[in-house]
Amino acid sequence: MKTTCSWRLPNRPRPNRKLLRAATRLAARLARLPIDPGREWTLNLIFVDDREMCRANSDYVGHEGTTDVITFCYLDEPESLFPGDIGIELILCADAAEREGAKRRNSSYSRELLLYLVHGLLHSAGEDDLDPVSRRRMRRREREVMKVLLQHYDPAELFPPRETPPQTKEVI
Repeated sequence: MKTTCSWRLPNRPRPNRKLLRAATRLAARLARLPIDPGREWTLNLIFVDDREMCRANSDYVGHEGTTDVITFCYLDEPESLFPGDIGIELILCADAAEREGAKRRNSSYSRELLLYLVHGLLHSAGEDDLDPVSRRRMRRREREVMKVLLQHYDPAELFPPRETPPQTKEVI
């Protein structure tokens, strides 16, 4: 598994790509995704703001407004992927992470972005959260994966927060 990262947030500090690649690989393994050397697919991470997430949410999912993460998984037929093809693509919203990180107890912008990464990878591994039973399972799996990741990585080193957060703006 190769990881690529598109950071479309010029007003935010860029993630530590080396740490992000390592943390993503561990998270993918913990999510039970096929990351063995025989499968050379790419995980593409795209970090966006609310405006771009609203557009993606409308264009790809048919929903209005912003969201935290959108997951595209093409691993159903891994044999159809050529080496380097995108197997998973995650669109992650930094604005949502900043809002939720400020609201939630024991969280932060950096921790929320890491959680969105985990959430997207778990969706790619077949987890769902559409009904109460599957949602409880998804939350339990998120906690399990996050616990291990937090033993190895400081989210603020992966995703450095802004020095001074901007004034709260209205969500589109």
